Amino acid sequence: MAKRQRRSYSDEYKRQAVDLVLSSRRSAKSVSKELGLDGSVLSRWVAERGTVAAGGSAEAPTRQAAVPSADQADVIARLQRENEQLRMERDILRKSIAIFAGPKT
Repeated sequence: MAKRQRRSYSDEYKRQAVDLVLSSRRSAKSVSKELGLDGSVLSRWVAERGTVAAGGSAEAPTRQAAVPSADQADVIARLQRENEQLRMERDILRKSIAIFAGPKT
């Protein structure tokens, strides 16, 4: 059984492949199929580029959460109240089903 020879790619090729993944918003697996690469290789390149872009730190870059505007905060608060109301109604219905479906004699 012959050993497979390890292929090497230039830094420019790696950068272009990663840019293709990031700009097309497609998965690394689908882009790697298109380029004839192993999916794990391209995924690793994308991860490495993320750490380099973050200043070479070991952690992946994180996005800052945007502070919601006053209108959005009102909508969020209203939806949270509605969510709590629906949970309470659901719990009441569950309890009533348990009562009516009690032990059969």
